[in-house]
Amino acid sequence: MRVMTDQGPRATYAPEADGEPDPGEVVWAWVPYEDDPRQGKDRPVLVLAQDGDHWLALQLTSQDHDRDAEQEALAGRLWMDVGVGAWDREGRPSEVRLNRLLRIPRAGVRREGAALAPEIFASVVAAARLHLPI
Repeated sequence: MRVMTDQGPRATYAPEADGEPDPGEVVWAWVPYEDDPRQGKDRPVLVLAQDGDHWLALQLTSQDHDRDAEQEALAGRLWMDVGVGAWDREGRPSEVRLNRLLRIPRAGVRREGAALAPEIFASVVAAARLHLPI
């Protein structure tokens, strides 16, 4: 589903258990490092919206940035807790980065993880909208 705003596609919760990525789902994709986009790693991302033949997404991490929130904020990285989900086989709590919008090719998604609860997705989108055009 592609819903447009004045700034571009708009995040809309629409997960379907169909094996395809949908907004509201956490999937795995290759994410480039900010400091060297030629390198990166496979990581979970939260799908927000479709943008042509790409997905707009936010990266997740299992690192606890509550402990270093001040340092992360000084480095320009803002995080929000989203809890645990089937995207992490070890059942670790995850955080989502609120201020780095990823544009992932449709073919770049490696596997589906799980859908966030609708209320958590809504909270993430509301917080991310303070920093991104979604």
